[in-house]
Amino acid sequence: MNTLKDINTNSDRPFHFTDQDFQHIRKLIYDLAGINLSNSKSEMVYNRIARRLRATGLTRVDDYLQLVQSPQSSERQPFINALTTNLTSFFREPEHFSILSKYLLEIAKNRSIKIWCCASSTGEEPYTIAMTALETLGHTRVDVKILATDIDTQVLKTASEGIYNLDRIEKLEPSLKKRFFLKGKGEQEDLVRVRPELRDMITFQSLNLLDSHWNIQGPFDVIFCRNVMIYFDKDTQHSILKKFVPFMTPESLLIAGHTENFHHAADLFVKKGRTIYGIAS
Repeated sequence: MNTLKDINTNSDRPFHFTDQDFQHIRKLIYDLAGINLSNSKSEMVYNRIARRLRATGLTRVDDYLQLVQSPQSSERQPFINALTTNLTSFFREPEHFSILSKYLLEIAKNRSIKIWCCASSTGEEPYTIAMTALETLGHTRVDVKILATDIDTQVLKTASEGIYNLDRIEKLEPSLKKRFFLKGKGEQEDLVRVRPELRDMITFQSLNLLDSHWNIQGPFDVIFCRNVMIYFDKDTQHSILKKFVPFMTPESLLIAGHTENFHHAADLFVKKGRTIYGIAS
């Protein structure tokens, strides 16, 4: 008797997908990227893995997973990219940028300022950070450098290009649109590109927060780690938070998403405001 639960309930699906396949994928993405998929994500996982099966020309999920796990597999990164959720927008959770603006004014003393956005997705967050910095410090000579990292190489490519559909900036204030975006013409009239002054402030780099070594240079005055930790279990969160500490100073800020809290890492960070943290003394 076959005891495997078949979750391929839709007979129109071209690929057979069992609960065992789903559990295998859950373990693999956890081991590679620390992402903790809930049991409710099986439909999402099937749809995204199906795209990779089509792209690789394979017909069996098991064969695809063997490919991902093979030594020096070129499919490993696309697998991670496929299962990474990238939900973002310009000025998402806007009060954080008001806090950033006030903080920049406090620390701007004719020195360079370094900010790390550790889950940059398609770029809206680091570009928002850059806009906030220029709006706040535009009258000064303070140099602001932003490091934008993400595990997903495809979204980093989009971020680096800085080209967006016009509707992505629809809710921005007219003054911000005019100052920081160039509107396309002709066949590109539905697109906008960030102006070079924004792009030049940001370095985009691939980085997996689970890696034992981060090839980056600190310390950072501010680290944005928003809506990232929700994908990790508590032990993984604590491990990542511990690695943040050497890249910060006692005055640095760590900014989390509004649905996140780091109460379980009180040995590492203290709360300074709503989802705003500093290093524990």
